[in-house]
Parts: sequence; structure tokens; C-alpha cells
Amino acid sequence: MAVARVTKVTASSTEGFSAAVEAGVQRAGQTLRGITGLEVLSQKAKVTNGKIEEYRVTMEITFILE
Repeated sequence: MAVARVTKVTASSTEGFSAAVEAGVQRAGQTLRGITGLEVLSQKAKVTNGKIEEYRVTMEITFILE
């Protein structure tokens, strides 16, 4: 029987929402083992002078406890 835990992570990228998700998963993977999935809770963007400057995502990452 496996037991999972969910943690909330916020990440950003100047390239797009998908890149922000990838950055968040990559960084979480440095300290969390057994990541099995994620759910994007929100997507936001920082806008300066009418242009998107930064893409931000907040997600829940699920991982299996050892």
C-alpha cells in the first residue's frame, strides 16, 4: 500500500506557462522523490507596458512517501 502527499508549488518563466510548469517540476524533483503527478491550480502573468513579462503557475505536486 502506498501513501501519497501533495505539496503546493509556485514557479515562473519568461517563456510561457508550460515552461513555468516544467521549471516547477524540475526544481521540486531536486528535493522530492517519487513524484507521480501534478495539477495546475492557477495561471497568472505579470504585464509591463502592455506585454507579458513573466508567466506564473501555482500547482499541487503529488509524490509517494517512502
